[in-house]
Amino acid sequence: MSIEPQFSINPACLSPILQSLFPSGVIAAELRDPGSASMLFPEEAAHVQRAVPKRVQEFAAGRLCARRALAEFGINDFVLPVAADRQPLWPAAIVGSISHTTGLCVAVVAQRERVAALGVDSEIVGQAGIDIWPTICGPVERIWVNSLPADQRPAAVTLLFSAKEAFYKCQYPIAQEWLDFHDLRVEPLDWGSERAGFIVHATRPLKVANHTGGPVTGQYLFRGDVLTTGVALGRAQMVVQ
Repeated sequence: MSIEPQFSINPACLSPILQSLFPSGVIAAELRDPGSASMLFPEEAAHVQRAVPKRVQEFAAGRLCARRALAEFGINDFVLPVAADRQPLWPAAIVGSISHTTGLCVAVVAQRERVAALGVDSEIVGQAGIDIWPTICGPVERIWVNSLPADQRPAAVTLLFSAKEAFYKCQYPIAQEWLDFHDLRVEPLDWGSERAGFIVHATRPLKVANHTGGPVTGQYLFRGDVLTTGVALGRAQMVVQ
């Protein structure tokens, strides 16, 4: 069903720097201002009609970023509803992911024929209190965190948290599996750089391993006190079932 948009100017913009966290063919868009409920389609607004204002603004910002990115593939004014499992219902030929944190919303999309799945996550450095670090970090990760200078540890834990979130978002549409933080171990590469990579290791058998041909890698980027992580599964990584 075609619905005429209720707005004309999408405030979200393309983000080449976040796009660079992903392989070729992925489009990223971001928005640093709150989204407006007035810019949602009725089917989208219905999902947050009882939500608090902050949640409505985040949800709207995510939809605006998604629409800006989808427009690069000639998909305009697409209604992006929510499935029963709370995942966005992307166009059939598209894979995507959305993340929002204080002051930033990001959406990434790609053509399904080129990319099998995407996961993006943004976090404010240090937002996870030290009391929940044991929930986020497994034994090997705790050893690594504790080996760092004290002033680097909040950023390190933020990276571990965000990388696991991005991996979870990437694997879920393929494997439909809920994961715990301790199901994964993140190995940061070139720690101390504003931008570098990481490897995600499973600490138990995961369903997504039936579809991938090896370890899953990702990229991270610190911009001030905001960290963004990205994980993508390319078609070449997928095991033929």
